Amino acid sequence: MLNPQLNKHGELQHLLSIEGLPKSIVNHILDTASSFVGVSDREVKKVPLMRGKSVFNLFFENSTRTRTTFEIASKRLSADVINLNIQASSASKGESLLDTIDNLSAMHADMFVVRHSQSGAPYLIAKHLNDHKQHHVHVVNAGDGRHAHPTQGLLDMYTIRHYKKDFTKLTVAIVGDILHSRVARSDIHALTTLGVPEVRAIGPHTLLPGGLEQLGVRTFTNMDEGLKGVDVIIMLRLQNERMNGALLPSAQEYFKNYGLTPERLALARPDAIVMHPGPMNRGVEIDSAVADGPQAVILPQVTFGIAVRMAVMSILAGAKE
Repeated sequence: MLNPQLNKHGELQHLLSIEGLPKSIVNHILDTASSFVGVSDREVKKVPLMRGKSVFNLFFENSTRTRTTFEIASKRLSADVINLNIQASSASKGESLLDTIDNLSAMHADMFVVRHSQSGAPYLIAKHLNDHKQHHVHVVNAGDGRHAHPTQGLLDMYTIRHYKKDFTKLTVAIVGDILHSRVARSDIHALTTLGVPEVRAIGPHTLLPGGLEQLGVRTFTNMDEGLKGVDVIIMLRLQNERMNGALLPSAQEYFKNYGLTPERLALARPDAIVMHPGPMNRGVEIDSAVADGPQAVILPQVTFGIAVRMAVMSILAGAKE
């Protein structure tokens, strides 16, 4: 069974998930991203690697931040970018997902960046393109349902590597709504692929999915225990739309038990870094004193995200047909 993300030469053809990606390809993406980061952590260089190529941002689900970083990354690579807000157009006319893809392919698209509320939608598009021998067209998954968010996982790995250098000595804690989080899934697969010896998941029972132990993850329902001695803390956004259900009592209650406060941060290693995929709910999952404090690397994550998305797109664009 061929990996649907790789072509017959073993090169990255589509980025659909970190699960199943060889460690060598993950490292190649991170190394390529570092070549785009300028002298300071705050700047990302512009290069002409995708001049003349067309990137279509297909967002079937809202996300201003992710779409904006993909748009900036495409422009830094000198590509032409077309943003399509699909909710407002073809989907409401009853046009199928694959009809939309066929029409856009006929407009000489070179790459589709896809965010969709249905898990597996980017796989469906990639398979359709491969079945129709359109090997020059590449698909990047910008988040599908609860399944995966590979570029977020990769930018998280880039951030960890930047600050911690060596993955093989780290203890990393992922905290919060792991059940609904595609970021958590991508991070867990990336961390284990890169050889992190201890990955912890911390959250209430109702937000910890089954099967984490099989992935090599230690689970904790007690935040204080889970944070002891960790090197990296990845806080997840509590999806507010899910707060008012049977899963959680209230935002205040959640913060009391699982919010990252300066006191809780002190349980981790003194040089621990704090990450968050954003947007943050201050006072729900993270205290402002921590979010704005010296151990938070949340804004550099955003900058690195542009370089990582540039790396992914430039590697895909350079793959042989």
